[in-house]
Amino acid sequence: MTTGFFYDERCFWHGGGNYAFTLPVGDLVQPIFGGLPENPETKRRLKNLMDVTGLSQELDMLGSDAATFQELARVHPENYLNEFKSLSDGGGGELGLRTPFGKGGYEIAAVSAGLAKSAIFSVLNGTHENSYALSRPPGHHCLPDFPNGFCLLANIAVGIKAAIAEGKGKRFAVLDWDVHHGNGTEAIFYDRNDVLTISIHQENNYPMDTGSVNDQGKGAGLGYNMNIPLPPGAGHNTYIETMERIALPAIENFAPDIIIIACGFDASAVDPLSRMLATMETFRAMTEQVKTLASKICDGRLMMAHEGGYSEVYVPFCGHAVLAEMTGSKIIAPDPFGKTFDLRQPSSKFEAAYSAHLDEIIEQNFPNLPVSG
Repeated sequence: MTTGFFYDERCFWHGGGNYAFTLPVGDLVQPIFGGLPENPETKRRLKNLMDVTGLSQELDMLGSDAATFQELARVHPENYLNEFKSLSDGGGGELGLRTPFGKGGYEIAAVSAGLAKSAIFSVLNGTHENSYALSRPPGHHCLPDFPNGFCLLANIAVGIKAAIAEGKGKRFAVLDWDVHHGNGTEAIFYDRNDVLTISIHQENNYPMDTGSVNDQGKGAGLGYNMNIPLPPGAGHNTYIETMERIALPAIENFAPDIIIIACGFDASAVDPLSRMLATMETFRAMTEQVKTLASKICDGRLMMAHEGGYSEVYVPFCGHAVLAEMTGSKIIAPDPFGKTFDLRQPSSKFEAAYSAHLDEIIEQNFPNLPVSG
C-alpha cells in the first residue's frame, strides 16, 4: 500500500495578521516581511520539493472534506466554535494567544482538522498503511476553549474522537516531537486511559508553564500522559536515545491500534523558535524508529500530522526525509546543511551527562517502563 498524503491549497491561504515574529505590530515593533513565523511557505515549499524530486508521484496525493461542526464539537465547546465562526465571517480577529486569523479562518481551520481526520481514517480503514496530513493551521497547542501558539483547532484530537465515535479504533498513541510542548493534546486526553500522549519538547520553551515530567494524567488517565523535556542544544543523539529508552517502550507497552505523530520540524538546528540541534537525519531516523515499531505492534498503522517548523529553507528537507522514509522511497533530497550541523552537535561529555540524567528521569518518573528492544 502507498502512503497517503493529505493536503489542501486553502490551508496555505490562512493569514496571521499584522505581526512581527511573535509580537503584534505597534508601539516600537515595526512590521517585517512575512509576519508571524507560522506562515504558508514552510509547508508549501515541502510540497514543492516533493514535486521537484518526484516523491509526490510515489505518494497517494489526496484532499479532504472539512471537519463538520459535530466532529469539532466533540472536542471544542459549541460557544467557542460559534464565536470563532462569527469572528471569521466578520473579517477575522484573535480568540486566544498568538492565534490571529483572517476572514474565512474558521473554514480553513476546519479543512486542516479534516485533513488530519481523513489521514487517520485512511489508515484505520486499511486504505493506506501510513499517512501524512499537511495540516495548517497546526493544532497541538489548542485547548478545547482557548487557542494558542498558532493553533485554532485541535486537529489530531478531532480525528481521534471521530474515530472513536465511529468505532474505527479503541486505543490511540500520540507522540509529539514538535519542539514545543503539546499542551492542547495533553489537556484534551489528560483523564483518559484509551489515548496515550507523549511529548518530547525543549524545556520551558512554549508554553513555559506546562510540559513538566511530573504531569502524568489524572483519574483514569494517570500514567497515560508523559512529558520528556529536553535541555536546549540536545542534538541528534539525545533525541534518538530518548525515543529508544522512553517513548518507544511506552508505546509498545500501551499496544495502540495506531501510532499518531504530532510532527513538528521546529527542533531543527536553524529554527527561529527553538534552540535545539536536530537535523534532517534526526527526523528520518525517528520516523524509521516509529515505522518499525508500528510494523511490530499495530500492523504498520502510522499517521503523522504536520505541526510547527519555521525555517523556510530547512523544513522542506526534514519533511522530505520523513515522507521518503514513510513510503520506502529511494528518492533522496540531500541535506544541504548536513556537514555543518553534524559539526555543531553536542560534545560526547554532554551526551553522557544527559544519558545519566535520563536514568534519573526514568527511575523517578517512569520506573515501570519496559526496556526497549
